[in-house]
Amino acid sequence: MIEAVRTLEVSISRRVDGTLHGNYQGITPGHGSEPGESRVYQPGDDVRRIDWNVTARTAETYVRDQIADRDLEAWLVVDVSAAMRFGTTTSQKSQIGLAAAACVGFLTVRTRNSIGAVLVAGPHLKIMPPRGGRDQVRAILTAAASPPQSERLGRADLSAAIDRVAKLSRRRGFVTVIADFPVRPPVGRRGGDGDGAGEPAAEWADALTRLGLRHDVLTIPVHDPRERDVPPIGLVTLTDPATGREREVRVTAEVQRRFAEVAARAAVHQRLLLDRAGADVIELDTESDWLAEIIGHVRRRRVQAVNVAALRRPAGRPR
Repeated sequence: MIEAVRTLEVSISRRVDGTLHGNYQGITPGHGSEPGESRVYQPGDDVRRIDWNVTARTAETYVRDQIADRDLEAWLVVDVSAAMRFGTTTSQKSQIGLAAAACVGFLTVRTRNSIGAVLVAGPHLKIMPPRGGRDQVRAILTAAASPPQSERLGRADLSAAIDRVAKLSRRRGFVTVIADFPVRPPVGRRGGDGDGAGEPAAEWADALTRLGLRHDVLTIPVHDPRERDVPPIGLVTLTDPATGREREVRVTAEVQRRFAEVAARAAVHQRLLLDRAGADVIELDTESDWLAEIIGHVRRRRVQAVNVAALRRPAGRPR
């Protein structure tokens, strides 16, 4: 397991170093206030940080990094329950969740921030207080990759895990929640269209909203394609790993159509609840390039931060 974590770390580091430069080093945007060392300009760097003295001496464009004036306290909430150990493609949901946690973790500590974790496996919660460094991320990933047995012990109490982070966090920070975010689909064809009628509550939604009042929140819902479309393969036995409940179903073309319809409503409802909580969302599935999706999110956030800073700049201030 330790070797698998280190392999994941190397894979992430290589692609991040080859893709993100300068101000894109961390998972969250933001600048420090103290000047640091100069380095060669990379596409995507802020041109306002060009070090003109070094550039003039070397005839090559250099920028000056800045040192963060305070550390960020970050948290990971990861569902490692039995329900996440499902996958019909090349990976299980739990593997994608672990990879996403690794990417967020290593990007966070690159900028000298601390990171903690709350891992939820059915009724079990494992709390790992925030610390800095790659060893802390490796410890979190090792624990997430070897969760306690949770089959037939009930569904993961995701809301309790989210509320625990809210109580433990000492100051405003950054929280990433990685789970499948289960929802019950709204009743009727118009359910989940945003009018609020006929929408069942999800236990995690209120906890996520409360968390977002104080922290920047990133949610990473993970699903498998078969959870949204099942082929007409005849008689199958379906098992709920959380409760152990089994049911035989004959999957016909009509059952496939009805299943896809309900699953689509549930997906829309899930996204609506995440948006209402004010959280950023990166949707992943067991077929996706998870690292590309997360890097793309970091880039978009960085562009948004630069644009907001430009809008807030007083008129007449030199660029």
